[in-house]
Amino acid sequence: MDWVEILGYFAAFCTTISFLPQTIKTIKTKDTSGLSLSMYVLFFIGILCWFIYGLIITNYPLLIANGITIVLAGIILSMKLKYK
Repeated sequence: MDWVEILGYFAAFCTTISFLPQTIKTIKTKDTSGLSLSMYVLFFIGILCWFIYGLIITNYPLLIANGITIVLAGIILSMKLKYK
């Protein structure tokens, strides 16, 4: 594993884990009033595209990070739709 791949995994970890506090807060409070529906829809679509791109080029940092982020953003998005 070279430094570029390590950098990719580190970046993937940081950007993915950043969604965890918001996801936990949203699950606990069920308050989505401060969240933008259009932002989460566009973000979810973008992350899905990054995941598909990672599949096509077989890039594990992209696949792992975006797979986890799809789940976390999907939870927030579904709660936004349910509790709006």
